[in-house]
Amino acid sequence: MSKPLIFVTNDDGINAKGIAALIEMVKPLGEVIVMAPFRGNSGMSHAITVKVPLRYKKLREEENLTVYACNGTPADCVKLAMSQLFHRKPDILVSGINHGSNASISIIYSGTMGAVIEGCVNEIQSVGFSLLDYSSDADFSQIIDHGRKIVQNVLENGLPEATCLNVNLPAVKKQEIKGVKVCRQAKGMWKEEFDKRIDPRSGEYFWLTGYFENRENGSTDTDEWALSNNYISVVPVEVDFTAHDKMGYFKKWNYEI
Repeated sequence: MSKPLIFVTNDDGINAKGIAALIEMVKPLGEVIVMAPFRGNSGMSHAITVKVPLRYKKLREEENLTVYACNGTPADCVKLAMSQLFHRKPDILVSGINHGSNASISIIYSGTMGAVIEGCVNEIQSVGFSLLDYSSDADFSQIIDHGRKIVQNVLENGLPEATCLNVNLPAVKKQEIKGVKVCRQAKGMWKEEFDKRIDPRSGEYFWLTGYFENRENGSTDTDEWALSNNYISVVPVEVDFTAHDKMGYFKKWNYEI
């Protein structure tokens, strides 16, 4: 039997420490093909490139590992790789390891999860990994074993149709991680603030800053609670955005002409 075919991508760029850790995590499990952006694409969500041509380049090749980089977004990487690189559908797509949290509402801004959702749209079992440390020199070593177990679980047992996983890991020592919690996305939002500055020509410009506001601090079944209590949070995410449980409310809007 052939080895599992594993697709690796990210949003922090091909030279990020996080993707090196992710490759180390999955390389023992199968044949790994990497396609990631040349440069960081944090906050790109599911953006795709339509106004300039896409290009990719092979960077290195060794046993069971081939690495490419692309000038596009994380979602572009998935689309382009599926079109040009794969001789069959990957058994799993893994994205990350992101430098910083993608818990709660951050999922909608995340390029890491944009790639995961694009993989899910292409009917690939897909998982995004993020570490709650924004440093470019973050220590990913303590989470490689835990992440590998999650990937193995997906390879062995599969995921429900049209469902992917958003996995966030606390930035603590390996021995301090209490376990894994499958949980829901916490209700919260980023409170944006803009640092206003003046350029040498007296023009105004702005740097986006802000902070995350958890709107249900008392809940114990959310990703934010799990992470603050040193658990790895695993949130199942559906591609279908339809509010199925609210459809009854809108039935009165139906009419025929």
